[in-house]
Amino acid sequence: MSWAKNFWGYKTGKMKKIVIIGGGINGLIAANYLAKEKYDVTVVEKKSFTGGACIKDSAVIQNKEIDFAYGATVLGMMPDFIFSETGLDKLIETFYPKTPKLVYFPDSKKSTRIFQNNKELDVELEQEWGEKGDTLGFRNDENKVINYIQHIYKNAISPSIEHAENFLGKDNTDLWVRGSAKDLLDHYFTSEKTKLYMGMTVIESGPASIYDPGTAFTIPLMDSGSVFNGYWGYVKNGIWKISENLTEINKNLGVKFSLNSNIENINTEKGLISYNSNGVINELNYDHLLFATDPKAPGELLNNETIKSKNSKLNYLGSSGKVTAFFKNPVKWVESNKNPEYDTSFRFFFSNNTLEEFETASQNASKKVADYCPGYIQVYAEGGAQRKMNNDEHLDKIILFTKNLSFDKSAEKIDDVKEKIISRVMPHIKNPEDLVFSKFLTPKDLNETFYFPEGNIDHMTLDGNQNFDKRTFSSNANNFYKYYDFDNIYYCGAGSFPCGSVAGTPGYMCAKQLIRSDQ
Repeated sequence: MSWAKNFWGYKTGKMKKIVIIGGGINGLIAANYLAKEKYDVTVVEKKSFTGGACIKDSAVIQNKEIDFAYGATVLGMMPDFIFSETGLDKLIETFYPKTPKLVYFPDSKKSTRIFQNNKELDVELEQEWGEKGDTLGFRNDENKVINYIQHIYKNAISPSIEHAENFLGKDNTDLWVRGSAKDLLDHYFTSEKTKLYMGMTVIESGPASIYDPGTAFTIPLMDSGSVFNGYWGYVKNGIWKISENLTEINKNLGVKFSLNSNIENINTEKGLISYNSNGVINELNYDHLLFATDPKAPGELLNNETIKSKNSKLNYLGSSGKVTAFFKNPVKWVESNKNPEYDTSFRFFFSNNTLEEFETASQNASKKVADYCPGYIQVYAEGGAQRKMNNDEHLDKIILFTKNLSFDKSAEKIDDVKEKIISRVMPHIKNPEDLVFSKFLTPKDLNETFYFPEGNIDHMTLDGNQNFDKRTFSSNANNFYKYYDFDNIYYCGAGSFPCGSVAGTPGYMCAKQLIRSDQ
């Protein structure tokens, strides 16, 4: 009887039906875990392909086509158990740089190396930035918080302050979960440059203020992936292979996909969805409905004015964009002469020297003071990483992931901003004349291409009111991913805990909590 209760409807004698709206990474991960628990799963996707923002684009450059990451570029936030339990580890080849990250400030003649070894890092920060604080203590405490975050991931535990205090203690919870990024950084560090580097991820997706309570949590959150032990890396051919392979894995598990499908109506009383697929109206019954979409879509599709009103008050503003730069020969980094392995190092180019300047720039971006308020640029050496995995392409690629862009203009209207971004990095490249093409995406482009609300890559800004235990739409204390007051409707898009970033964690945690509730 208990087995039947888990997976089968008593009245029909059939497998419980799951409909997932949205075929991005979270929809695919949720579908994978639910299908393996013998649910009847259908994924309904608006576009003609799955993957969400984890897809490829192509360009013809020098009379030859080349593929590149359209949205997401690097892998890092995904838990290792999701990577292995889905079977992706058997199909995907990866690489992550073991070399130090390299950081450049406006007044720097050379980079500062962010070593993975904490003792080496401590020495480097003291020598280069005059750091007199407690770097080792910061890393040790951060690891405790990361271990806690990974524990709640794996066990699909709803985040709560009470649970955090039981695991971390009240002092660490106050500092790392409840606290502001500014207080956290001041607690451990004396150097403005150290604070700036360690705190930069507070504006990872949108212009959250370092002074807001709850923003401290974003710092360990962005290091909480375990596929590369807290670091970031690359997928052979491109990160879109994650979603492509996961789609095929799911098909083999019996997951059904309906692409090119627009939702016409959702009857929550009957558990019935009507959708238009290629001009044909179809209907699907569901026992459980999952939205693996942006946060605004469920209210619109449910045609619920109360929900739409509540959702309109959320902070969606995004400020991140990217430039993909193509070179006809491999990029020769100025600092790679001494160590060729640095060709694949992650690089960070700051335009501010102090945390206060950084805060001013990010908040000016939110106020649309200018089209671009320079903060920092994170450079991914995609082409170099592909060569490490024996994928030689006819062009080299670097990605300039950029912060503090205004939301209201598309790339074609601010070409001067693209040139500013490229010019910040070019002095550190020996062969800038080999640049042959570049593709720019602004938050406005991300909104129009991937439906990111206000261009936010995490769908909602990771501010203090939308982080940790507050990053939920649920009115149900027993299920963090329930959607408002609905008993059988869930939300597991990037706007839910923890965030986006090609992790699949919201999809996994939602699926696990749903399965538990059915037992």
